[in-house]
Amino acid sequence: MLNRIWLGFIFSAFLYAGYQAVFLANTQIYSTMMQALFAMAELSVEISLGLIGILAFWLGISRVAEQSGLIDRLSQLLSPVFHCLMPSVAKNHPAMGHMSMNLAANAMGLDNAATPLGLKAMQSLQQINPQKDTASDAQIMFLVLNTSSVTIFPVTVFMYRAQAGAAAPTDVFLPILLATFASTLVGIFTVALIQKINLLKTAFLVPLLLFVTLLSTSMIYMLQLSAEELANLSGFWANFLILSFVCLVLFVASIKKVEAYQHFVEGAKEGFEIAVKIIPYLLAMLIAISLLRSSGLLQGLLDSIRYICILLAFDTAFVDALPTAFLKPLSGSGARAMMVETMNTYGADSFAGRLSSVMQGSTETTFYVLAVYFGSVGIRYTRHAIGCGLVADAAGLSAAVFVCYLFFA
Repeated sequence: MLNRIWLGFIFSAFLYAGYQAVFLANTQIYSTMMQALFAMAELSVEISLGLIGILAFWLGISRVAEQSGLIDRLSQLLSPVFHCLMPSVAKNHPAMGHMSMNLAANAMGLDNAATPLGLKAMQSLQQINPQKDTASDAQIMFLVLNTSSVTIFPVTVFMYRAQAGAAAPTDVFLPILLATFASTLVGIFTVALIQKINLLKTAFLVPLLLFVTLLSTSMIYMLQLSAEELANLSGFWANFLILSFVCLVLFVASIKKVEAYQHFVEGAKEGFEIAVKIIPYLLAMLIAISLLRSSGLLQGLLDSIRYICILLAFDTAFVDALPTAFLKPLSGSGARAMMVETMNTYGADSFAGRLSSVMQGSTETTFYVLAVYFGSVGIRYTRHAIGCGLVADAAGLSAAVFVCYLFFA
């Protein structure tokens, strides 16, 4: 899939440039494309190397959080909720613990820990799957929860925004939280509707009602604030919660006599390796996207959408961020590169730059998660997994547009 997307971008850009050169007599088009290519090649290295410090820090804290048992504790709290969502899985089945730990790691932004835990959870669910080549109800619910999981600390988005020169990189925190909550809720209800799961149970309704009440109260308060005040509020809570989490991790580690310093250093060592490893992937996608934009093809597509919005009397400020939305279900690296390119083109603090950041943090990459998780256990027939995942994606991306107009317009 990723190979087809990448080649499709490059060939489409080249063909459109040929059209401009032949029919529009644009003799400078190839020069413009080459300049954009070289600029993106340089930018990809600058971004990756600039992430080393924050990656090292967060991976160090993540390692201490794992060793101190915080993720295990959170997984125990989530286990009753998962039993309501997946009634076919026994409460004491090992899959419950694996799923809880995977989604807890996702919520904390611990991507490195989340993927292996997710694969282990999928393998546990496969053991009780009566049809080994077909996705079970529990596996589909778990996959949709992964593709739409609430991320409390979207640190990766913050890192890219800081690298792009955002004045307050964390000001997208509350919009991302609202958008990803909408994605998760729609995903859960869509799967429950198809699988005829009864969600009218205390273990599910009580946490949901508490969260919705807190969210509704917050929204009533936030609607009274200006866009600038909302951005400041979002940044405050993001910074407060992240620092509180760091202090909590270190405090628990000290109580449990965990060698926090040693584990922090071991985790931080991975930061440099990861920053270097992402250079080729980021470079590949940024080059393809830069060719699309410099050839004029991407702008032509956006102008067409903008024209339709004008005819329908819709505001068009969101259109420049749509490329991130188009790529999000298909390619995580592609959507990330498109977010970076959007911020580089329009500015990290522009409406498009902020919206693309919120879109990036609102959902996971449905097709990638489906391929990796189902592929790891040999599932060939996915049933309604793709449809439910895409419905959750659509909800998250639509919510991203709505909350960005609320916070930043």
